[in-house]
Amino acid sequence: MSTSATDGDDWRADIDSIDAALIDGYQSDFPIVERPFERVGEALGIDGREALERVERLREAGIFRRFGAVLNPPVIGSSALAAVRAPEDRFEEVADVVNGYRQVNHNYRRDHEWNMWFVVTAGSLETRDRIISEIESETGCSVLVLPMLTDFYIDLEFPVVNGDRFARESIESTTVDATRISETAAADLSALECALLLEIQDGFPLSATPYRDVAASLDTPVDDVLAAIKRLRSDGCIKRIGCVVNHIVTGFDANCMVVWNVPDADLDLHGERVGELPYVTLCYHRPRRPEQGWPYNLFTMIHGRDPDAVDEKIDELADEQLPFEHERLYSTETLKQTGARYEEIVDAS
Repeated sequence: MSTSATDGDDWRADIDSIDAALIDGYQSDFPIVERPFERVGEALGIDGREALERVERLREAGIFRRFGAVLNPPVIGSSALAAVRAPEDRFEEVADVVNGYRQVNHNYRRDHEWNMWFVVTAGSLETRDRIISEIESETGCSVLVLPMLTDFYIDLEFPVVNGDRFARESIESTTVDATRISETAAADLSALECALLLEIQDGFPLSATPYRDVAASLDTPVDDVLAAIKRLRSDGCIKRIGCVVNHIVTGFDANCMVVWNVPDADLDLHGERVGELPYVTLCYHRPRRPEQGWPYNLFTMIHGRDPDAVDEKIDELADEQLPFEHERLYSTETLKQTGARYEEIVDAS
């Protein structure tokens, strides 16, 4: 595979059927065994060495962002979505302040009065709130703080080796597992689990024996590492394990966050129904902030390749499922995008 994945639609030029099976079939449920690529290769009709080499090439091409575990910050520590109204003539200055915090792992410009949206993840509610207070003090901008209260559906796993105009265009439904999120709850992690999360936060080694390599780095028996990863997966600290697709490279760059003013009494009903819709990639409950002019309590995301198709799906969502006041906040610029950093999070557990 020699063509760069950044060449627009040409990212698929050198993708064969086995690559496609890897890309669309192993974004999750990667085997938690000592030699996982042998298990994957057997399923694909190739040997383990070739399976590993293909994942390496796909990562080098930019189609995979990384290989490893997708961690779940709100379960491990204290996390909140936040926004500011940054004056245009000071936008870069404000962004530099926000991005200067290691605990800020995502930051986007959105086409809205609240024009800068970022995620703060820390080891405790106190630390998270201190960082937000410092951002307010340093920028002079009031921060809209929106912790997640209910996770109805959050899953950026969807097939990309296709011509879909929006995510999961050809899929009929998804399964909802609504989870309440407490701002003060923190995972009860063992010393091994803390060390393991730090070791794997940037991904697994791309080798024939990734779990054994992690175990060697931790000077821990591989069976203990395998058991700890299974435990973290079961507890929700790890959302999934597999090859993390770069959705921008694969064309899904028309992404819209839609916020809805849903009657509180019907919120769970609507959240679960909407979360089951395949084209809704994220669906969660966050608090209203009426004192800051923010009346919305349900958030949804739709990912797509075609902005018009995304708008059509939002129209459909409003007409058929959520006939309520809403706003569409398109992302217009990525200001920061990294994985959450867990050094301070697990140290505070």
